[in-house]
Amino acid sequence: MAPRALITGITGQDGSYLAELLLDKGYEVVGVVRRTSTPNFERIQHLRERITLVGADLTDQTSLINVITQHRPTEVYNLAAQSFVYESFAQPVITGDATALGVTRLLDAIRIVDPSIRFYQASSSEMFGKVHETPQRETTPFHPRSPYGVAKVYGHWITVNYRESYDLHASSGILFNHEGPRRGLEFATRKITNGVARIHHEIDKELVMGNLNSKRDYGFAGDYVEAMYLIVQQDEPGDYVVATGETHEIKEFCELAFARVGLNWEDHVRISEEFFRPAEVDILIGDATLARTKLGWTPKVDFEELVAMMVDADVDRIGAMNAAGLL
Repeated sequence: MAPRALITGITGQDGSYLAELLLDKGYEVVGVVRRTSTPNFERIQHLRERITLVGADLTDQTSLINVITQHRPTEVYNLAAQSFVYESFAQPVITGDATALGVTRLLDAIRIVDPSIRFYQASSSEMFGKVHETPQRETTPFHPRSPYGVAKVYGHWITVNYRESYDLHASSGILFNHEGPRRGLEFATRKITNGVARIHHEIDKELVMGNLNSKRDYGFAGDYVEAMYLIVQQDEPGDYVVATGETHEIKEFCELAFARVGLNWEDHVRISEEFFRPAEVDILIGDATLARTKLGWTPKVDFEELVAMMVDADVDRIGAMNAAGLL
């Protein structure tokens, strides 16, 4: 029988790339979606005939138990979360309920229904926050600087706890910033490339941003889901930093993105403190030595290629929408 994977957050950037990867490897893929009045399947529309979508919610343990009981996955990938850092300051309780306690509900559902299921938790570089060492590795102490980061720390440690308490094959990937054309428009990188496209097509004249001096370790989400898969395939569960080992200012991302369409970013970008975080994370850069040596994982897309890929996709998308009179 083909292996069966259950993916929470399948409608997101990572979920869509992971679903593609697992389908290509012969998996049956079951995706968990929340019941909403305005569902958004844009990222997985091309996969709809190849995957099974089921309704459940990380805030409702009964629904998770029912889904796992009905579909009996061999692997569960927990990618669902309230994942927008800026918004987590405005909605800290909702962020904690879904992003932190949701992990416990899912792990406990696995423990109750079938402890042999292999589990992957999407941990985050935001857990390091006010960094205690550079670069950050698996042993670096956590010091989160946002409700999102705090929630992810809880999710990470409860995964370790269930692994040690119930002998679950439960692992975490501590993923540094991973971007791509499917990234949500609210995230800084996609906000930039979408803004570049709109300015290029003369729809807008300026792009309003927050802190451009923060440094991040940027990789391509399509590369990073391969690390998720490899982590789950290991004989023993564990935790792995997944990163490129390079760091770049958001300002540099802006510069390359505007240059891609022949523009100078300084002519179009305006800084507003409205978009500054109450507590900033200044620099993140990961040491993925363990992932490289034990998993055999290395990123394929470099920083410049990533920026170009995202700009080109948004230029094409905005151009098509504009030509169709949709803007």
